[in-house]
Amino acid sequence: MYMVTNRNFCKETGDLSIFGEDLNQAGPNELRMVRVTKSGKSWKAEVLPNEISAEQLKKEGLKDLAKQATQAAKDKKKGLELPDATPPVYASQYVAHKLLPTLRARKKHLLFLVHGFNNNVPDVVKRAASLAKSFGVEVVPFTWPANGGGIKGVPSYRSDKRDAKASIGALSRCISSLHHYVATFNQDALRKKELQLRKQYGNSAEDWADRLTAFAEDACPVRVSMMLHSMGNYLLKGVLQSSVYEGGKLVFDNVILASADTNNEDHAVWVDKINCRKRVIITINEDDSALKASRIKAGEEQKARLGHYTRRLDSLQAVYVDFTKVPNVGSAHAYFEGDALKNPRIKEFFSRAINGDPVEDLLDYDVARNLYRFPRNKKKQ
Repeated sequence: MYMVTNRNFCKETGDLSIFGEDLNQAGPNELRMVRVTKSGKSWKAEVLPNEISAEQLKKEGLKDLAKQATQAAKDKKKGLELPDATPPVYASQYVAHKLLPTLRARKKHLLFLVHGFNNNVPDVVKRAASLAKSFGVEVVPFTWPANGGGIKGVPSYRSDKRDAKASIGALSRCISSLHHYVATFNQDALRKKELQLRKQYGNSAEDWADRLTAFAEDACPVRVSMMLHSMGNYLLKGVLQSSVYEGGKLVFDNVILASADTNNEDHAVWVDKINCRKRVIITINEDDSALKASRIKAGEEQKARLGHYTRRLDSLQAVYVDFTKVPNVGSAHAYFEGDALKNPRIKEFFSRAINGDPVEDLLDYDVARNLYRFPRNKKKQ
């Protein structure tokens, strides 16, 4: 598993204790890639260097990247600077070249996961591993300092919200990088396929164009979806409302706003800015105990949360899904895991959503509320 983070690092221990509870010392927008591997019942963690050496790339058989790294080193010796110099192979580029071809070969999809309030790194890794196992996807988590600095309760919530606001730029950079690497990967595959088809069919545009379209739709892309849980949605809201947001980027198939700990009020203003290939899905549970608790602050009452309120559902593109009173959900805040998945209809719903497929045919539509509900017929549950 690969993780991306703007957390600081403690001394090198080789396990998950390398992650700190504060923002990176170089600033909140500083991103690092970490390779996490299972070792028995524990996890090993390796912080990747910002720039990957040509020697390492050659060792792993990444010949094109090794050539790039070699040329970058030569340009640096000559005193050349970007944009004239060849760029080094950054850790994010290395990870993209490790993951995307493997996923395509295995016909697996990618989930970019943004966690919420009061999640330490072991929690994030455990959840990512669980999602990968349950839904057959590769999970890349973005982890930000959401530990409340070791404090609990209302002060912890406020501390995490400050860190969430400080992490907005880091999430924006993540999404931009992901867009770049996925788009480049798919474009390269399409170019190679087009050359092959032109050679086979000559200038008969109708023959090769139809086959190229079928290739692009069925064989070429690795589907990429994003799920934001709880306060993770607050980060996305900040990205979409920021002055640096570039709305034209299209990288995600589905975007799942799960148990969103953001205001229901005026949510359509930012939700309708989300650009995705298929659908934006908002999950709601009126009995969500965590979101009920988050409404209560010291001395004031917070506004209704998007993830537990079934009124004012007025986004023009969102698919609202009500999980209230659905068997196995109860007061759960994370009903994409655990006991909730014992309900086969819920498991099928999240499997489709996370893998970039449609979900509406599993549900009944309530036109009066503009939301989808799970069928009440027990046979369908």
